[in-house]
Amino acid sequence: MDIFMDLVHSMKKRKNGKKRLLLAAVTALLTVGILGCSEKEETPEDKINDLDFTVVGEDQQPDSLKDIIAEKYADSFQISYTLGEDLYIAVGYGEQPSGGYSISVNAFYETNDTLVIDTTLIGPGKAENVTKTPTRPYIVVKTRNIADKMIEFK
Repeated sequence: MDIFMDLVHSMKKRKNGKKRLLLAAVTALLTVGILGCSEKEETPEDKINDLDFTVVGEDQQPDSLKDIIAEKYADSFQISYTLGEDLYIAVGYGEQPSGGYSISVNAFYETNDTLVIDTTLIGPGKAENVTKTPTRPYIVVKTRNIADKMIEFK
């Protein structure tokens, strides 16, 4: 800050100091604004690649997985279920006060040791007409089974 103040002081002494002062101030503000507001995309350093997946409805889920979900869906849950070459991952958010909730998959990727799934519960919009009956939103995704990898839920 002292350097900037010295620059301002020396510019005031010069004939064209006002113009230079204005130019210096605008440059400083733009530099701070650009550097201060820039946002880096957060990318895990150990990410190998994104994984393909399909969101599966209840009619496409194995019966044994449906049974497990039925036991747990009143509360929040995170389940992985393997059937042959398929891996099912289910994430539930427990009881919500009304309808209109949805779940988004923000990221699903592989690292050296894990499969990482990042989901978010999205509430109903303010203008959305929803039922006042409590609901229990959950999502099930299906992907290929990748052996010997832990699943990290975010």
